[in-house]
Amino acid sequence: MRELLEQRLPGLIAFDPGTLALYTTDASNYRHAPLAVVLPRTEADVVAAVAACREAGVPLIARGGGTSIAGNSCGPGVVLDTSRHLSGVRELDPVARTAVVAPGTVLDDLQALAAPHGLRYGPDPSTHSRCTIGGMIGNNACGSHSVAWGRTADTVRELDVLLYDGTRLTVGPTSVSEVDRRAALPGTEGRVYSELRALVRDNLQVLRTELSTWPRRVSGYGLEHLLPENGFDLAKALVGSEGTCVTVLQARLELAELPKHKVLAVLGFGSDVEAADAVPRILPWSPLTVEGVDAELVALLPGPRAEGLPPGGAWLFVELAGDEPGEADERARRLAAELGDRLTGQVVLTDPAAQRRLWRIREEGAGLATRLADGSEAWPGWEDAAVPPERLGSYLRGFKELMREYGRQSVVYGHYGEGCLHMRLDFDLLSEPGVAGFRSFLERAADLVAAHGGSLSGEHGDGQARSALLPRMYSPEVLAMFARFKAIFDPDGRMNPGILVDPRPVDEDLRVRRAPAAFESVTFLGYPEDHGSFGEAMRRCVGVGKCRNTSGGGVMCPSYRATREEKHSTRGRAHLLAEMINGELITDGWRSAEVHEALDLCLSCKGCLSDCPVDVDMATYKSEFLYQHYRGRVRPASHYSMGWLPLWLRFSALAPRAANAMLRRRGPAAMMKRIGGLAPERDLPSFARKPFTRARADLRGAARGEGRPVVLWPDSFNNHFTPDVLAAATEVLTAAGYAVVLPHKAVCCGLTWVSTGQLGVAKKVLQHTMSVLKPYLEAGYDVAGLEPSCTALFRGDLAALLPGDPTAELLASRIRTFAELVEDSPLELRPLDVDAITQVHCHQHAVLGFGPDERVMAGAGIRNSTLDSGCCGLAGNFGFERGHYEVSVACAEDRLLPAVRAAAPDTVVISDGFSCRTQIDQESDRSAVHLAELLRDALRRS
Repeated sequence: MRELLEQRLPGLIAFDPGTLALYTTDASNYRHAPLAVVLPRTEADVVAAVAACREAGVPLIARGGGTSIAGNSCGPGVVLDTSRHLSGVRELDPVARTAVVAPGTVLDDLQALAAPHGLRYGPDPSTHSRCTIGGMIGNNACGSHSVAWGRTADTVRELDVLLYDGTRLTVGPTSVSEVDRRAALPGTEGRVYSELRALVRDNLQVLRTELSTWPRRVSGYGLEHLLPENGFDLAKALVGSEGTCVTVLQARLELAELPKHKVLAVLGFGSDVEAADAVPRILPWSPLTVEGVDAELVALLPGPRAEGLPPGGAWLFVELAGDEPGEADERARRLAAELGDRLTGQVVLTDPAAQRRLWRIREEGAGLATRLADGSEAWPGWEDAAVPPERLGSYLRGFKELMREYGRQSVVYGHYGEGCLHMRLDFDLLSEPGVAGFRSFLERAADLVAAHGGSLSGEHGDGQARSALLPRMYSPEVLAMFARFKAIFDPDGRMNPGILVDPRPVDEDLRVRRAPAAFESVTFLGYPEDHGSFGEAMRRCVGVGKCRNTSGGGVMCPSYRATREEKHSTRGRAHLLAEMINGELITDGWRSAEVHEALDLCLSCKGCLSDCPVDVDMATYKSEFLYQHYRGRVRPASHYSMGWLPLWLRFSALAPRAANAMLRRRGPAAMMKRIGGLAPERDLPSFARKPFTRARADLRGAARGEGRPVVLWPDSFNNHFTPDVLAAATEVLTAAGYAVVLPHKAVCCGLTWVSTGQLGVAKKVLQHTMSVLKPYLEAGYDVAGLEPSCTALFRGDLAALLPGDPTAELLASRIRTFAELVEDSPLELRPLDVDAITQVHCHQHAVLGFGPDERVMAGAGIRNSTLDSGCCGLAGNFGFERGHYEVSVACAEDRLLPAVRAAAPDTVVISDGFSCRTQIDQESDRSAVHLAELLRDALRRS
């Protein structure tokens, strides 16, 4: 089989363990090792792939963004991933309001092209930044605005599809005469239409009675679209078929008009049940959306993200439109008045930025809900059921009673306006009794939904999560009709087998597993957020794929944005680590070359720690892996050069002029780069004439004089390369009323050893640092951090490196950023009256926050624009290592460098991170300054 597929699909198909491991799962609970993975570049490649599978007699599983929560896009066959190359809007007709798209087109890319014409695509799942149109067609995706603009099935006008036998069809609404004409054709097309016509004729009563037109009935096949009164629309009938019948090659979609004006009314209720009861009162107002979240979901957010919510135990986000300015706002206020004392509070938002901040709560629910407030793990499996909106309150009461009976808990959120709730429950999927309880709960929940006239799936499809439960929703006649429909297109059962028809059990093939003792017993780091378990940390990634976002902002994931390869996404790396633990495909554990290759391009930016809704911390996992991978072995040269940089900097300080002279000579510099494993394209920064700690030795020891005592952290980068930053900070902090001191001995945060996985050395370095800082901390000193990466390590990773160390805990609570100290002081500055743009260091974005910096700049008369520019790409040692230069620059060119080049010549470029300033200096014609240097200028003008 493999030889045949390789011959038929040269350069398109992969069988290597690393690639297979990336596709064992999606965002569901299920795991299947694929036979192979195909990445088609053209429609012809798709045709060739299907033909090769047919010749080899193997199953085919179509896959888009891989964000399916039901297990629709993973299986034991050949996975066809259209998201890598087969994308793009091929035609957009603003007059007809249609778009023709390839299946791998990301939804946000379509929206971006439609928006300038006053149009949008209606269905908008929360994964809109990475889900593909092909995947939306497969699942009949809906999203938050389906109450106004419908499901995917309601928007599809025409599909170009490919059958497993190689037949290509263009399908859509079909008149009776056209059905008869096609049924008379020879070959597969004639057979398909003839058999479909017979299926409808034989089942008219069942189609009209049991397959309701209620919008959120997504479970099963949409055969009601084949009724004569519905235009015998085969395109719509195939929407939601989850790749079990055809492969989509192209789709013509209907677009909707953007509303002229809209507002977001956020309505507070005492509980989620009370919010559900209010939905029927809201729907007559023709809202664009009625979305709900409960207090338990909001509690999972860091504090600032929940700002703006009115009082309540649950909230409905109701979006209303208007043709004239103020009309939507007035409608929202009238709606709130009508609901009256049902509300615990309400706010109407007209500012788009404020609306987006609150929408983020709802959009990140699928990820946030995987860890409940008490730290327990929660899983999909019953996250998608829907009932008619008028029965939503009754259903939710019944469901909560079922949860109490089984001792389960969950947050509640979802599309209240269409009766579709998303819930992740703390199922025990790690023990046999727990899995049995999981199956029993799903069966009881399915009965509850059926009793309320609902659908097991409201938008995600059935997949393996619900297909076996369909008999609890449908009669045997309907199930037989589903099997007959699939057989018309796929008589041999090769298209995504085990889904919808002849389903796999809901409790088999679960991917949730414990890490073997061989892994847990040797891990170095403490994993305090995961109960000390490396395996539990690996279960954080559930595959929602936000790291695959290439159109929005944030930091995560810079290497994926540069390469667009799954293995370089946070999700891809997490899947590989999980497969390393599993041991089936990746069999050499910590020595895995596949995992090492994927982690090699991880910048350790920590963007995933803040941008990933489940706080995956790939930088930490990379450090652990490198420690284990190289334990007892010779390391790459860059680990000795960049990893031990603080030590080499101390040596360079003995003769900095001589060292700089050598670096300026081409031959010696090239030789040093070659020996040190450094990128030949990189310029090495020049050493300062004298480190700050030597120039200001008078600051060592205890604080003298008045003022709040603060230890200035002499990080290796600023101390040896840019000591003026430390000098500026000393001047500003002294003026702000602080008594600034330096540690009485040499100290280091150990970051370079951490990032290269030399954790044993890092721990010894930190233990020494704790012994030096201990007397200062016990005496009440704060510690001022100027380099964000060092400050973030103390506030974050230190707990994993020195778990339970009281001095480390004290330091984590006392380390302050420069801006935090200045903001918390009576310092008055003469306004600088300058424009500035700021590149926020990734670790500051992920761990520290940037609010104090923005407030301090505003107080100093700096008109700042904080760039949403992602990672600078240098990322400490990453951008200096051999083989990383192209990716490093590509990360910077994604957003940062274009923004810097576009800035006016008199606009100041600010960045506190040494790496960021270095990248800007080396890859543009601008130079960046530290905030301390700019505030010193304001101080001297005062």
